[in-house]
Amino acid sequence: MELTDYIRILRKSWLLILATVLVLVAIAAAWSLTRTPQYEAASKVFVSAQGGTSIGDLQQGSTFTQSRLAAYVELVETPTVLDPVIEILDLDTTAAELAEHVTASAPPDTPIITITVTDPDPQTAADISNAIAASLTASVVELETLPTTGTSPVKLTAVADALPADAPATPNVPLTLALAAVLGLALGIGVGVLRTVLDNRVRMPRHVAEVTDHPLIGSIPFDADAKRRPIILQASPHDPRSEAFRALRTNLQFLDMDGGHSFVVTSSVSSEGKTTTAVNLAIALSDAGKRVVLIDADLRKPKVAEYMQIEGAAGLTDVLIGRAQLEDVLLPWGRLGLRVLPAGPVPPNPSELLGSPQMQQLITRLAAETDIILLDAPPLLPVTDAAVIAARATGAIVVVAAGSTTKHQLKNAIGILDGVDARVSGVVLTMLPTRGADAYGYGYGYGYGETGRTEGDSRSVA
Repeated sequence: MELTDYIRILRKSWLLILATVLVLVAIAAAWSLTRTPQYEAASKVFVSAQGGTSIGDLQQGSTFTQSRLAAYVELVETPTVLDPVIEILDLDTTAAELAEHVTASAPPDTPIITITVTDPDPQTAADISNAIAASLTASVVELETLPTTGTSPVKLTAVADALPADAPATPNVPLTLALAAVLGLALGIGVGVLRTVLDNRVRMPRHVAEVTDHPLIGSIPFDADAKRRPIILQASPHDPRSEAFRALRTNLQFLDMDGGHSFVVTSSVSSEGKTTTAVNLAIALSDAGKRVVLIDADLRKPKVAEYMQIEGAAGLTDVLIGRAQLEDVLLPWGRLGLRVLPAGPVPPNPSELLGSPQMQQLITRLAAETDIILLDAPPLLPVTDAAVIAARATGAIVVVAAGSTTKHQLKNAIGILDGVDARVSGVVLTMLPTRGADAYGYGYGYGYGETGRTEGDSRSVA
């Protein structure tokens, strides 16, 4: 992934990241508040050799003490040292229990033993640490005393007494909360990245390029009011969405359209905006002076008549079964050269009708007397209708809803068209968000006085 992808993940997942951080910080705070504060106190004992006046004697004594240092460290947590401490301080515990709160260490190549004691009371911790240091000194002298001389070659000297701590060693609330926040941040970002990696939906133009080599010929911004005003070129001609349909018209005109071209407008699944795309594209082409025929070839859930507010009781179905003449049901729309053929009544055999010789004859006849034919067809994955028509048309325009259609669905839809040797003219990406982490840049800024509308959660249909 690129840097921009990580930035988009942070923008898109900031609520998840924040919630994760807050939850872990709350857990850490609750854990810290329920822990009994433990205070640490440490005393230090210096180990040295006794006797000897020459440099050689001193060197031998130093080597001897270094070799015995590890044993003295182990001796700290034994009953030999701890029992006298329990007796002197009158502690209500055993040597084994006390040893759990005592640690002793000696850094390499240094003759100093550090005795650390942990206790809920800071003064008690200091007293125990000092008492252990004194007991260790006495025990070592007793254990190391030579029978022949009656003296010990090792001497232990307290060099630092333990003092009561001002603040508890555990729990360290600031450190615990900071670690929880860092862990929550890392976990939240990790979940966000994982969610993005596992997300198989088409969200932006480059995702289309990852699935197919067919060109992206249109990018239509999301409009929360698309369902209420599907014909945006009529409702708001200078809206960014209207400009996007004009850009689609321009790109389509580069596909060598000298006349008599027919294009099937379809999608992978339903609710991707294929019908609104077909309707607005037909109007845009008509506005550019093209003679356009828009056919509602979705004989299962026709929407063209409803969107364009025309009579749809009779239409394509009637023409194909010979119940009506084309001239009687082909309705003019608007003031320019756009004519609309509604679907008519829903038949029991849509695929058979659309694949019939009568359908081919109808397309051939209209192609001879018009510039462009647009056929609004059903989605490719649920039914075969669109593939049947696309095999006989000049090309197919596949509509993809950003953030809804998966790459797998788009790939399968393209595969269906390739399987019937249909030409895919291009892909149109609809419902592109104009705000948020997945925002796609719009903003024509021509002084029309209209801007992109506020996005919501709804999506255009059909």
